[in-house]
Amino acid sequence: MKRKFWNWIKNDAGGVEERTLVLNGEISDETWYGDEVTPALFAKELNAGSGNITVWINSPGGDVYAAAQIYNMLMEYKGDVTVKVDALAASAASVIAMAGTTVLMSPLAMMMIHNPITVAIGDSKEMQKAGEMLNEVKEGIMNAYEIKTGMDRKRISHLMDAESWFNAKKAVELGFADGILHEGESTDEPEDMALEGMMFSRTAVTNSLLTKLIPKKPEAKVPIEQLEKRLQLLSH
Repeated sequence: MKRKFWNWIKNDAGGVEERTLVLNGEISDETWYGDEVTPALFAKELNAGSGNITVWINSPGGDVYAAAQIYNMLMEYKGDVTVKVDALAASAASVIAMAGTTVLMSPLAMMMIHNPITVAIGDSKEMQKAGEMLNEVKEGIMNAYEIKTGMDRKRISHLMDAESWFNAKKAVELGFADGILHEGESTDEPEDMALEGMMFSRTAVTNSLLTKLIPKKPEAKVPIEQLEKRLQLLSH
């Protein structure tokens, strides 16, 4: 049987069963088509108990269709679903996070959203079909973000285009999360050192790197191969 990317933990708190779902690592090793890590198996385990559940997420993402099915199952689940982002909810994992009745992020966690990606082979018509398919997949992903955040679809689209990363506070500000774990607990941290809402994008980082690569003197010319080499070094 292929490795499952989820694990259930059952706790007995005062006679009341509490279940925790841990999503750790890549969402599906390959896809959910033809392998043994099936949606039916996940649904069976999800519905094997009742009551509210907590979902811990630490994942770089993975298969968008697997994520969509987990999202739907959690949205349809009868109990409350509390999502806690442990360290990372990126790409398809951020879609699953949107199924939470309440979404909480660790002060150190990050969330990332971007456009769907695929690999296509063929002529120009096949490439066009692949592009159209990706556009439709993007629209579907945007539905989940829109339902959770209430944000304008055009703005969501721009954030996805840029491959946007949010820290915990920015995710709350934008509506992707509802709160921050451990917030309000006693701390010796100075008030001016409190977590700030920060967001950055791949586009912004790339543009910033390029400005450092381009010579300031107009007469100075650098071969394109040298620019590419510098960019690779700076991006590692």
